[in-house]
Amino acid sequence: MQSDYPTQYWHTLDEKRVQCDLCPRYCKLHEGQQGLCFVRANVGGKIVSTTYGRSSGFCIDPIEKKPLNHFLPGSPVLSFGTAGCNLACKFCQNWDMSKSREMDTLAQNASPEKIALVAQQTNCRSVAFTYNDPIIFLEYAIDVAKACAERDINTVAVTAGYVCEAPRKEFFSYMSAANVDLKAFTERFYYKITGSHLSNILDTLVYIKHETNVWLELTTLLIPGENDGKDELEDMTQWVVKNLGSDVPMHFSAFHPDWKMRDHLPTPQKTLTMAREIAMANGVNYAYTGNVHDKSGSSTYCHNCGTLLIGRDWYQLSDWRIDEFGRCENCKTDIPGKFENQAGTWGPQRQAIDMNHYAV
Repeated sequence: MQSDYPTQYWHTLDEKRVQCDLCPRYCKLHEGQQGLCFVRANVGGKIVSTTYGRSSGFCIDPIEKKPLNHFLPGSPVLSFGTAGCNLACKFCQNWDMSKSREMDTLAQNASPEKIALVAQQTNCRSVAFTYNDPIIFLEYAIDVAKACAERDINTVAVTAGYVCEAPRKEFFSYMSAANVDLKAFTERFYYKITGSHLSNILDTLVYIKHETNVWLELTTLLIPGENDGKDELEDMTQWVVKNLGSDVPMHFSAFHPDWKMRDHLPTPQKTLTMAREIAMANGVNYAYTGNVHDKSGSSTYCHNCGTLLIGRDWYQLSDWRIDEFGRCENCKTDIPGKFENQAGTWGPQRQAIDMNHYAV
């Protein structure tokens, strides 16, 4: 399968350099150079994608692991990523893939049509672009999404949302759902720890919510001493309610020391609980804790009457009190999201998939 795949979001600067216009880094590249993402390169005076059709591996996960709690709960999702990333997060949890400069991490080849077929054959309701940011393999992700749409399979983007306006519009026009990392709510954090800028992320969130039909949820990994202060959480959750509305679910996840932040302590559960309480006090109807065992904090409750709608213990679902119309069984309040008549039964299992075992 072709690896140096042509792209469209770039322009010529001069006789020696071209500029990538995919994300706000605007990497300016001489012949043979790669951008910070490692995977978009200047080849022959054009920006190409070097990872089209190549993946670091495929797994079937519960949809809640993305995390999405209001999008086909309990259903299986075929998940994959490639290599590289356009952010430089010092706390990256998938650094072996997202920070990789070596293409030998891309062990499996799969055409968009094959991915859609395997998702269908394994009864996955969705395909997720995850593990590293799908923005940097935009062309591949869009072609997979097109193939999935032909088989009535959803596509899910797990992304930091660091993307320019034109590619953002194209990319999200093909997505069914997205979980966007709102990594913090200060420019200091974004610039110092991720090498990006907060304002670009906020623009993406507003765009997804108000200009698309993509189902949106947010995740914030709370890092002790960096982005877990009460005032910052107050500002963040108030901004979400004002600009995105009360019905966008927020996930507050526990950090564990990794990559270049091994000197930080893991997140105490009380910090996650505090963040969830602040969010709900500020009007967020659905706030969750993640990466910890907290059945109460990970379950879904009706924001109107308080009824337990979906019981969750890690990724195992129990209670289900959403009717066939997507309403609370008790008070008939509409519950935002995409629900079916009953919960899926995939559970917490994670199943590796060898694409070579499937024929197109």
